Amino acid sequence: MENDYNKQDREAVFSKRVRAGKRTYFFDVRTTRANDFYLTITESTKRPGEERFVKHKIFLYKEDFKKFMDGLNDSTSYIKEQLPDYDFDNPPQREYIDHGANQEGHDGAENTQTGTDDITLG
Repeated sequence: MENDYNKQDREAVFSKRVRAGKRTYFFDVRTTRANDFYLTITESTKRPGEERFVKHKIFLYKEDFKKFMDGLNDSTSYIKEQLPDYDFDNPPQREYIDHGANQEGHDGAENTQTGTDDITLG
């Protein structure tokens, strides 16, 4: 019997991919066996000179959303205060390796969910 409760890659009910230069971030809403929701945030980077990706994953549960967002907002606000001349809305364009265009879904399957959007951060 498969123990899918502990399975890290439960099927996503919503997924958003964000390309950010050499990194790609995946925001996946998943469900528990009790039909509750949680969020996984995965950072994927391609190892230089290799065909494999390194992935780092964070599991974020609804009871932690506010504290997580408060910490993220405080941290990004601090950086913006320290860099008042940097245009965060229109950052300089860099040449990036686009490893996400032909990449299979980050969990090894093609990403075909209808809730998937791609956005690119510069």
